[in-house]
Amino acid sequence: QVQLAESGGGLAQAGDVLKLSCTASGITLSTNPNGVAWFRQAPGKEREWVATVASGGATNYADSVYPRFHIWRDNAENTVYLQMTNLKPEDTAIYYCNTLVVDRAYWGQGTQVTVSS
Repeated sequence: QVQLAESGGGLAQAGDVLKLSCTASGITLSTNPNGVAWFRQAPGKEREWVATVASGGATNYADSVYPRFHIWRDNAENTVYLQMTNLKPEDTAIYYCNTLVVDRAYWGQGTQVTVSS
């Protein structure tokens, strides 16, 4: 069974750095032809895409987080990381990771990031 588990969220101040982790089980991310994405959902807002690392390692970012955020995959750890620098209060949200396996989407349970000014 495929599972994704996020961790690393917490309380931060504006300008701080946080690193989120998305660890997969039941699937080897390096051999999955689909990439892994991070999304976030702020209170009262729709879930929005943040960043993606493709199977080949290429990355893409939402304009709102580039170049402050960096996404990468560690094949040995079967984990995708999202390093967030120069955090802003508007980055406050629950962060989720996501991947597709064949035709099914999998989501983690989310990790809360709260940034104070």
